[in-house]
Order: sequence, then C-alpha cells, then structure tokens
Amino acid sequence: MAAKPNAARRLREKKDFAEAVAEVQGPLGAPADASEGAAAASLKSALRANPAPQLDRLVHERLRLGILSALSVNQSLSFNDLKKLMETTDGNLSVHARKLEEAGYVTCTKSFDGRMPRSEYRLTATGRRALDRYLDHMEALIQAMRK
Repeated sequence: MAAKPNAARRLREKKDFAEAVAEVQGPLGAPADASEGAAAASLKSALRANPAPQLDRLVHERLRLGILSALSVNQSLSFNDLKKLMETTDGNLSVHARKLEEAGYVTCTKSFDGRMPRSEYRLTATGRRALDRYLDHMEALIQAMRK
C-alpha cells in the first residue's frame, strides 16, 4: 500500500526541519566553525550559554498536536469528527486522546445518542496554555533559524 502524498510530504518536512536544527545546533560543546555563517555561530554560542528548553513531547507528537489544534478553533469535537480530521484509526485516536486527557489538556464527555455512544472532546485551559507554550517555542526556533 503506497503512502498518502500528504504523509510523505509531512515526513520530508519533518526530516528537513530536524536536519536544519541539527545543522545550526551541532554538538553543543563543539566550537563554532569558521566556515559557518555568523548567525549559526551566534546561535551555537547562545545555546551553549543557555540551552533551549525541550519541546513538550506530549504536544509535539503529530496526532496530539493535530487534536489540540483542532480543538483550539472549535468549542468541541466528537470522536468521529476528530477521526475524520486527523485521518486516523479509532485505536490510534483513542490512545492519543487518552494521553491528552490524562495530562488534563482535554476533557472527554461520554454520552449516548439513542443507542450510539458519543464522545465529545473539549480543550481545557491547561491544554490551551500548553499549546500556546509549544507554539511560542516553535516560533522562537523558527526565528532563530532565520537570523
């Protein structure tokens, strides 16, 4: 079964970003190389003096970031809405949604629509703060890469 074009593109972008970060950061203890640009040398020096905080691994995972992003622009979404938006399986979505719920980033309200179970997800204030922190961190990394 061939990979979806969007999945292949996202994988390439993720690898490109990781390579770009590695190129600028290099080993934190390594001296700045004369062949590097001034910006890269400056960033390396700044990182050695004050290492960047780690990304929130709970938010950084692709599916969880998608769930949080979708919920940040919608008051609530059903399990099936999220499943369609994320283009994922029931099992995969339920595992990642549960991790976010355990962290207090989302709430899940379960009910029945007739005989059909219905799970409704909402972003909590803690989840919104975590997403905002993550986005601020990513913006800072992007700005550092462009300098």
